[in-house]
Amino acid sequence: MAPQQLKIDVVTLFPGMFTGYFDESIMKRAREKGILDLSIHNLRDWAVDRHKSVDDKPYGGGAGMVMMVSVIDAAVKSLRRKESHVVLLSPQGKVLDQELAKRLSRLTHLILISGHYEGVDERVRDLLVDEEISIGDFVISNGSLSAMLLIDAVVRLLPGAVGDERSVREDSFYHGLLDYPHYTKPRVFRGHEVPEVLISGDHEKIRRWRRREQLRRTLARRPDLLAQAELTREDRELIRELSETH
Repeated sequence: MAPQQLKIDVVTLFPGMFTGYFDESIMKRAREKGILDLSIHNLRDWAVDRHKSVDDKPYGGGAGMVMMVSVIDAAVKSLRRKESHVVLLSPQGKVLDQELAKRLSRLTHLILISGHYEGVDERVRDLLVDEEISIGDFVISNGSLSAMLLIDAVVRLLPGAVGDERSVREDSFYHGLLDYPHYTKPRVFRGHEVPEVLISGDHEKIRRWRRREQLRRTLARRPDLLAQAELTREDRELIRELSETH
């Protein structure tokens, strides 16, 4: 059976930024296996004047330049298919989280539009895209970095992209909680020992310790996540114990 494939087209002013990262590690293996079909497009290829213009001064005045809707429209039209989902990387979009990454990983074709300058013509939002996504409440130089982060978060969820899929299921946020602590050799480092339970060989004790540590860390560092987390009856009992101890 052929692996599930996700086709991603990225429209950007800086295609060179994507060189290197997607030729290494998990992203490289996903492409080699046919799980990820990634194409990077230069928006200027759809410009119509001899200067390859993609932006202009904003109506009403103001600082900076605005990316033109006509050029982005031409790019989207040439790439869009029936099953395409068009995403604008924008600070005004929904913040990327694990649940959003899971939803996107179930699609077959993504078109990502990377903004730059002072942003895009508002008609791009009104007419061309299906969704806006932000990577957080901070400012970066351009949307290409946002697109790279989104692709990484989505692709590693595709079956076969990561060698041991248990590592994906146990990641922070996958089930709404932070990850538990991890240890390897040496057993003692600067007086700090690996918890005894992890070398006990008792798989049930290890499982319960790890779950307790996930809940403890989440309760201490990101209690807001608990409201949406997938919690069992055992989890709720552990949270009550941890709260009383704290």
